[in-house]
Parts: sequence; C-alpha cells; structure tokens
Amino acid sequence: MNKYETIFILNPTLDDSAVNLNIEKFKGVIESSGGTVDNVDLWGKRKLAYEINKINEGIYVLMNFQAKPDLPQELDRQYRITDAVIRHIILKQEK
Repeated sequence: MNKYETIFILNPTLDDSAVNLNIEKFKGVIESSGGTVDNVDLWGKRKLAYEINKINEGIYVLMNFQAKPDLPQELDRQYRITDAVIRHIILKQEK
C-alpha cells in the first residue's frame, strides 16, 4: 500500500454537521476500498488565495491515508461529483 495525502476545500456556507458528513463520506470511500485513514486534520475556514466561483473563503481539510494505487482515481471522482467540494488535490507521499 502507498501513503497519500489529500487536501480538499469545502464550501464555507456548510454548517458543522455537513462538514463532518462530507469528511465521513470521503473516509468511507477510502476504507471501503481497503485503505486506512491515518489522520484527519480540520483546518477550518480560511481565505482562499484567489476567488473561485465568486467564493473567497473555504473550509480546509487535510487527510493522510494508506491505500492501493487505484484508490486515488476513485477518490478524485468522488470529489468531482460532490457539490460541496470547491477544490481538491491528492498527493503520493515519498517513502
């Protein structure tokens, strides 16, 4: 299994329960594919570097996980179809 790190930015209009629901959704995608989530770090609401779709702020979430090489593609697909996600990135960590 490879180690990965992902950061996703959620819409700032979401309340705490919706933020937690989205985090659990993405954790579920990882765990249902045989991966393990090592760490979830909710950074909270921060100003974006540039405006995205007339939004200036976002709720940042950092997640470290271990998974098989094919999982990031499915996780990327889930991010893309989730309306609450403004931006995301998935990086493979060096060994």
